[in-house]
Amino acid sequence: MDFDPILLSRIQFAFTISFHIIFPTLTIGLSSWLAVVEGLWLITGKTVYQEIYKLWVKVFSVTFGMGVVSGIVMSYQFGTNWSRFSDSTSNVLGPLFAFEVLTAFFLEASFLGIMLFGWGRVTRRMHFISTIIVALGTLTSAFWIISANSWMHTPTGYEIQEGLIFHPLNWIDIIFNPSFPYRLMHMVTGAYLATAFFVGGIGSWYLLKKRHTPHARIMVGMAMMMAVFVTPIQVFLGDLHGLNTFKHQPAKVAAIEGTWETMKGAPLILFGYPDEKEETTKYVVQIPQLSSLILTHSFDGEVKGLKAWAKEDRPPVRPVFFAFRLMVGIGILMLLTGMIAVLLFFRKTLFKNRWFQRWCIILTPSGFIAVLAGWFVTEIGRQPYVVYGLMRTLQAASPVNGKQVFLSLLAFIIVYTFIFGAGIYYILKLIQKGPKPLLKETEIYGSHGVIPPVLGEE
Repeated sequence: MDFDPILLSRIQFAFTISFHIIFPTLTIGLSSWLAVVEGLWLITGKTVYQEIYKLWVKVFSVTFGMGVVSGIVMSYQFGTNWSRFSDSTSNVLGPLFAFEVLTAFFLEASFLGIMLFGWGRVTRRMHFISTIIVALGTLTSAFWIISANSWMHTPTGYEIQEGLIFHPLNWIDIIFNPSFPYRLMHMVTGAYLATAFFVGGIGSWYLLKKRHTPHARIMVGMAMMMAVFVTPIQVFLGDLHGLNTFKHQPAKVAAIEGTWETMKGAPLILFGYPDEKEETTKYVVQIPQLSSLILTHSFDGEVKGLKAWAKEDRPPVRPVFFAFRLMVGIGILMLLTGMIAVLLFFRKTLFKNRWFQRWCIILTPSGFIAVLAGWFVTEIGRQPYVVYGLMRTLQAASPVNGKQVFLSLLAFIIVYTFIFGAGIYYILKLIQKGPKPLLKETEIYGSHGVIPPVLGEE
């Protein structure tokens, strides 16, 4: 059996990062949502918001922990599987990852304890501030990670010295590289939408089962507000990101479009089957000239086809083509869901319509699937480069034995199945139990906003 170490290393990293990205996506969305929920509790004084917070902060803590553990595994792979990449880019990427730890992870870890164990031990204001700081920490973490990844797609602010070693020249250019603002906003908004549909799906399940109805109405209502107002923003941000990609990575866009010939007035292929051997897309359903209009804002704008690049310089077409359509298709479903929610709201049946509740349950994991599909488009579409246009993936791999990589990949799959399977099972058990009724606020905090001795504090 032939064990290709580079292919297996790519599969291994794809497996670990695909598993990892789900958890940061949820923590980014949940932390901000928890800050809103706690703020509503402080403003209204309604215990229902506090009970929702108490449930979802447990989910957040487990998710945060699994995200940290799976992220550490990925960082080790830079040394074990991609040592040449690390040698070449560490002067640029090393500080960015260090900034993420110093400014984000330490911040999150410091105030997460107050979020989890500070109820009744600190004032309400301090607890709320801690929740906000953790939310800002997750966004700061996303800032640095997306900046580092974006630099690999649109490298700027560097010089290359002998041995293909990158050295920083301008940190502002490195951090705020051309694709960074678009990718950051698109990712954060995607995390918010994924979390909204996850929470809304759980709330719909509670409504369908006629459990925790007051809490479920709030969950579903807030989720549908995100669907109504944020989904169109995400579509707009996605368009801006696509135009930026067309400027800096036109081969990726050609793979997304399934376009082989360079042409003016290029059609938008809605569906089809890219055949890389015959260099054509079969069974197409297309809209004339729409691709040129979207990408160049002109019906006669020129769009490069894949044949404009040598075969060895093209990304794999089929996974990019289909992953992009999966992501866009889910976005359309989210947009339609928001529109239906508005209609049901005005009919006063938003929380009563059982088919809509079932539909929201089906869409519970949709946001995470869309995020994964988007990352597949981004990362596979960058191939055959690991630093776009400068360093190929073949140049980045470690000189390791393919059989060893295969065995480690197998070990990852087994360990992840058991450890993270247990974590996901625990999250589902927490959700199944639902929010617990709490004591009245004055019984928890006392008249001075701190826990009274009657609850066990000496």
